[in-house]
Amino acid sequence: MSSNSFGHLFTVTTFGESHGPAIGCVVDGCPPGIELAVEDFAHDLARRATGKTRHTSARREADEVEILSGVYEGVTTGTPIALLIRNTDARSKDYGSIARQFRPGHADYTYWQKYGIRDPRGGGRSSARETTMRVAAAVIAKKWLNDRFGVRVRGYLSQLGDIVPAQFDSAAIDFDVVESNPFFWPDASQVPELEAYMDALRKSGDSVGARATAVADGVPPGWGEPVYGKLDGDLAAAMMSINAVKGVEIGAGFASIAQRGSEHRDLMTAQGFASNHAGGVLGGISTGQQIVVSTAFKPTSSLRLPADGLDVDGNVVEVVTTGRHDPCVGIRATPICEAMLALVLMDHALRHRAQCGDVGDVTPRIAGRIGG
Repeated sequence: MSSNSFGHLFTVTTFGESHGPAIGCVVDGCPPGIELAVEDFAHDLARRATGKTRHTSARREADEVEILSGVYEGVTTGTPIALLIRNTDARSKDYGSIARQFRPGHADYTYWQKYGIRDPRGGGRSSARETTMRVAAAVIAKKWLNDRFGVRVRGYLSQLGDIVPAQFDSAAIDFDVVESNPFFWPDASQVPELEAYMDALRKSGDSVGARATAVADGVPPGWGEPVYGKLDGDLAAAMMSINAVKGVEIGAGFASIAQRGSEHRDLMTAQGFASNHAGGVLGGISTGQQIVVSTAFKPTSSLRLPADGLDVDGNVVEVVTTGRHDPCVGIRATPICEAMLALVLMDHALRHRAQCGDVGDVTPRIAGRIGG
């Protein structure tokens, strides 16, 4: 197994390269009877796409999904669903000068060491282009989770460089505000500041990192399989599988280091949990609270600023990356993180149903965080 597939009962296998003829995926284990059409994919794919604003790569892909199998007369059949998206705006010539060079901070060197060959066009499989199919597959998961359990998966950008939301209550995010600006930012008053920040960064030729937070509301308690199939463990692995990710937090995450136990523990009351520092997971099992996952994205490594590097012969060379690149890949990472959260949740929902579907509702059932 070459690790291009993830999931146990709901399995997604992606294929294709950034500048190849197409990218695609096969979704296996999808329950039958889900209404599905090509139009269902347009919204989330547009949210992930480049070329929509001046703050992302200028590459403009049509991202039109072709459903090749697994759907008949508008509903899923239970057989493998094959999805294909043609690459319509590849520009491989941009990478001709670095075909034999290793870009600092990029996967060029490690792919070369792993396979003895690499696709230099846009990074091949290490490109963010690959995540398009994760978002497409997650459209199915989001639809099923919402229809079956009322689960809603959403996300927002919670840090851009050193900028954090000024007016911010994680339990009271206005997602209409999030979806109304190109940064998925929860505080509308800061959007002009972010615009100016990114304009200056783009002119400098440099890049910066970001933090994206994905949340899921309505997840029932009981999902997750201890000890080695913990819900938070699978979420961490799923987020880390996204290109450019360098850190994952569940709930309070690293902030819990400085917390006292009396603060961190989420007290249970007759009205509900008093807080959600655990991020909706205890012992690897969902609590019924909001699932909260934050993901750290590193600065883009493909820069037009010169840097020393090596070529495939071991010679020191000056590396300059031309072409179209994101000054901050994290800006369009929100729908990708949502996708991975949705895919993991659907897989665990099916796994829970398979083993514990006869358990039924267990009392008492504690409500989510009080006031949020």
